[in-house]
Amino acid sequence: MQTYLVGGAVRDRLLGRPVHERDYVVVGATPEAMEAAGYRPVGRDFPVFLHPTTHEEYALARTERKTARGYHGFQFNAAPDVTLEDDLERRDLTINAMAEDADGHLFDPYNGQADLEARLLRHVSPAFSEDPVRLLRVARFAAQLEPWGFRVADDTRELMRELVTSGEVDALVPERVWAECEKALKSPAPRRFIEVLRDAGALARLFPEIECLFGVPQPARYHPEIDTGVHTLMVLDQATRLSESPEVRFAALVHDLGKGNTDPDILPSHHGHEERGVLLIRALAERLRIPNRYRDLAVRVSRYHGLVHRVFELRPKTVMKLVDGLDALRRPENVEPFLLAVEADFRGRTGWEDKPYPQADAVRRAVAAAQGVQPQALMTEGLKGKALGQALDRERIRAIAEALDEHPAP
Repeated sequence: MQTYLVGGAVRDRLLGRPVHERDYVVVGATPEAMEAAGYRPVGRDFPVFLHPTTHEEYALARTERKTARGYHGFQFNAAPDVTLEDDLERRDLTINAMAEDADGHLFDPYNGQADLEARLLRHVSPAFSEDPVRLLRVARFAAQLEPWGFRVADDTRELMRELVTSGEVDALVPERVWAECEKALKSPAPRRFIEVLRDAGALARLFPEIECLFGVPQPARYHPEIDTGVHTLMVLDQATRLSESPEVRFAALVHDLGKGNTDPDILPSHHGHEERGVLLIRALAERLRIPNRYRDLAVRVSRYHGLVHRVFELRPKTVMKLVDGLDALRRPENVEPFLLAVEADFRGRTGWEDKPYPQADAVRRAVAAAQGVQPQALMTEGLKGKALGQALDRERIRAIAEALDEHPAP
């Protein structure tokens, strides 16, 4: 029985990245032998065990054979005669197909170290095109490794396109699509995830609401980049620059979905795109089973980002409606993520990247002013019920007006 450190831990050590997780492969063992040694079985599809002390994952070396469409359409063989090379051959990319023994000796039968130095994301074998999850993983690795200058190898890109044209990509389960998307949103360069999927033809199948933004024009006066898809990627870049929150980045990515189904007769105007976008975000979240915290922030950004951009032109009563729409008085934690995504939208335009955005501070002042009006003083005047609510609204609108007048539009 021989144990090897494999995959991402080896890759990241060689690349100089922090190693957060360690996975091991065990050659020459049986499930019975692993359990006898104190390892706890956790794998459903193939034998994976947790170390009795460290709780790190140890998987028996295995091979796989395609038997049906999709991620689960494989038959696995984890017999004791499966070699380390056999196990590494089934992995997705050469940079993930390296192993180290306990003495630190590197095993690299598929030239992963050379591809690491060349900054290439290259498949290990033609079996790559049997598993649609690998397409998502390549796009995600492109996002995670962007600071090191990685690109997708040409022959791997062709296999990714085959996964799309063969229909394999359509067999991806929603949970896995979202899991890889969420990891990409947490990466240094989420836009690469979108770009790589689009280059492979997979964006139209997995995120058609985003794909259809490309080629849709916007008024050049406000959007020198014109193309809505290009603007979307620029906004995502700005959100990445402003915040590490994946929720903020997701909201930036989908903030303009409503522009994808604007009536062609009114282009490049996009009247009403905010509410159309809300419907599309909710449908996307339901389809991919996206957590509510992502959906709810994205809905608020889609619905209200235009109001924030025009906040200095709005009546105080309308600003109060914005405050209520954000549920800012009950949930003040809603405000900052919302404003970060909206600021990313403002800056995600050619030549606007470093312009000041005083609108965000104006909204902060309005929220603070509304929060400062408490019901107790009004209740001492004998107000209650509907009358109390109306008086609170009046006082909060007045407070907002004063707060905005103190700092007028620059």
